[in-house]
Amino acid sequence: MFCCVWYKIIMFNPINTNKIYTPEQVAAMLQLSKNTVYGLIGRGEIVAKKIGKVYRIPAQSLSFVFAGLDYDLYKAEKKDRRKLSNIQKEIDTVRAKLT
Repeated sequence: MFCCVWYKIIMFNPINTNKIYTPEQVAAMLQLSKNTVYGLIGRGEIVAKKIGKVYRIPAQSLSFVFAGLDYDLYKAEKKDRRKLSNIQKEIDTVRAKLT
């Protein structure tokens, strides 16, 4: 419940949509080390844009971390991977008809 309310406040609040943070600011907000934040960026858990030699993190990227949307994407990808063999069979069937 809290997660959904928090998500709505952050994602639909026009004040926060243009806010950009540095990895150091994010580390302070989340009470993590700077290296941990860089690791999260490297794994794609926090979406960041590299501009020159520095990263900038939009506020909306942080809301995804807390809203659990990354887990939803993981579940969807897992479901898609289960269908991959059927898709490959269909592709093979179409290719066989073309030759």
